[in-house]
Amino acid sequence: MEIKIVNKSKNEIPKYQTVGASGFDLTANLDLDLVIKPFERVAVPTGIFLEIPFGYEGQIRARSGMRLKYGICMANGVGTIDSDYRGEIKVLLVNISNEEYTIKNNDRIAQMVITKYEKVDFDVVEEISKTKRGDGGFGHTGY
Repeated sequence: MEIKIVNKSKNEIPKYQTVGASGFDLTANLDLDLVIKPFERVAVPTGIFLEIPFGYEGQIRARSGMRLKYGICMANGVGTIDSDYRGEIKVLLVNISNEEYTIKNNDRIAQMVITKYEKVDFDVVEEISKTKRGDGGFGHTGY
């Protein structure tokens, strides 16, 4: 699959770090270092604009190492970039640690996975089928 990209950043276009990687890295496009204070949320620019084909979305996901080592994670869990969005890709980060964290230009701040999705039509009914699980959720099978 090819995706059209406009790179207005000072950095290279996104790339996959390994052959088996499902996500490509997004990097910060900054003129000055960005300090994220404890429990602060920021939208970090990437300088990247994508034309994602209809029927696909870009899912922005946290980098697990940043979360584990520094407490930096996605403010919205997973970010969705729709196929009709043409603005700059920005990454919403939050610092859940007690320490300030500094992001520099070209730092890898998130990853994006391109995924296919299906549009649905809703069939309004009075009830849905029953299963053994039923409405059990939130740890009903254990931890």
